[in-house]
Amino acid sequence: MVDLAIALVDESGPEELTLAKIAHRAGVAAPSLYKHVENLAGLRRLIDLRVVKEMAEALRTAATGREGGDAVAAIADAYRHYLQNHPHRTGALTAAPDRGDAELSTATHAVAEVVFAVLRPFGFDHARSVHATRCIRAAVHGFAGLEASGGFGRPEDVGESFEVLKKILVQGLENYAEQGNR
Repeated sequence: MVDLAIALVDESGPEELTLAKIAHRAGVAAPSLYKHVENLAGLRRLIDLRVVKEMAEALRTAATGREGGDAVAAIADAYRHYLQNHPHRTGALTAAPDRGDAELSTATHAVAEVVFAVLRPFGFDHARSVHATRCIRAAVHGFAGLEASGGFGRPEDVGESFEVLKKILVQGLENYAEQGNR
């Protein structure tokens, strides 16, 4: 059922997701879905969980064997690539999970842990790692979101702009690390 729901979101966007559409795709009556999920919100939560786990894996794979600025650039590329391939999944990556949802909180924390690991060579303490992680996420997610929505109308190459963003991020992180060591 989650696979069908994600396929629908990928095709038409999250606003088109309904239990009736999923039931139709599954070839079952809508009430049959209630054996698997309580309601539409429950299905959306399962989608969010899948997307967050996929993102954690994509970032972990990208960072493996890399360090410092190279690792930052690699996770930025992986994040952008994921949203280029799945532009309608951005909502699953933007909202903080309900604190009462331990499973989704753990999955979301796994994404942050990948970034924290990438940032370790910069020598940040926990608070500075959180700030840096938020900035990386905001910059890359914002760029990828604008790109997916056609927000870059100028003729200059968007890929080149993303390379500039990565350089700015790495230089900014290096400067931020130097400030912390003074």
